[in-house]
Amino acid sequence: AMASRPSFGNRFLSDASQVFEHNAWDSVDWDEEQERTAREKVRENSFEPLPPHAAAEYEEKSEHHWHHFYQQHHNKFFKDRHWLFTEFPELKCHPKKVSGQDDDRNQEANPSHIQVEKFNIFEVGCGVGNTVFPILRTSQDPNLFVYCCDFAASAVQIVKDHELYSTDRCHVFQCDITDPQSQVPFSEGSIDVIVLIFVLSAIQPRLMQSVINRLASYLRPGGLLLFRDYGRYDMAQLRFKKGQCLGDNFYVRGDGTQVYFFTEGELAGMLTAAGLQQEQLYVDRRLQVNRGRQLKMYRIWIQAKFRKPLALH
Repeated sequence: AMASRPSFGNRFLSDASQVFEHNAWDSVDWDEEQERTAREKVRENSFEPLPPHAAAEYEEKSEHHWHHFYQQHHNKFFKDRHWLFTEFPELKCHPKKVSGQDDDRNQEANPSHIQVEKFNIFEVGCGVGNTVFPILRTSQDPNLFVYCCDFAASAVQIVKDHELYSTDRCHVFQCDITDPQSQVPFSEGSIDVIVLIFVLSAIQPRLMQSVINRLASYLRPGGLLLFRDYGRYDMAQLRFKKGQCLGDNFYVRGDGTQVYFFTEGELAGMLTAAGLQQEQLYVDRRLQVNRGRQLKMYRIWIQAKFRKPLALH
């Protein structure tokens, strides 16, 4: 029988001569030379950042750029995240929360007092639903409800038009999460899991802490924030040319969308300052290979799980 393909995150390169045998390798260590080369590339591409007025213009037009991005690519650019449940099994398992449990005797006498509460997931920056729809497809739990929002009206419309979109199980809305005046259709302290995947990096660094504080306020006590985003010296950062840097480790792409590259320390600092407690935080280093062109591409992502304490001590 053929050996099954190793699961996501389980293929390690022990013999450098085998590098082009597969398309990707996990947990690849960098040597000092690679680290030095990466630092030098970043120093070069950020040596002359764009002037403040240009950076302000990109910020002002960011909604337009993302709207245009999804208008142009529709749902063809990003693929459904098949790694989602491997990395975040919490999205597959929804423990039932029962209200009306205060008195066991009352429960036995009158079962109508028992009510199973909704398990609420909120995805920020849902794009065209590459996380939302795998969740809805995987779970038939009638108590699961997924809220999701995006900056771009075009993305929100694509989600609404999807065959799996049903207002019984999902609610998508347009929202600029950086704007304190923007409304959400749920109350503070009502969300079980917040999903923040490749979204915080698109936000102005000076606004990140207030966004995280806001998201933390939506979590129930015991609720979880799941995070995955670009790490410092990722291949995408090293590929930027002069004239695309907006600030430290913050760049503008050719299509006008913006991106930041995090360190573990920066991220942990912001999440902890919002009152959340670390359960997982690591740098995911992967070597992707183009076998045809014999190219090596080093990807770096940061993944984290932070929980809201059950009670403030």
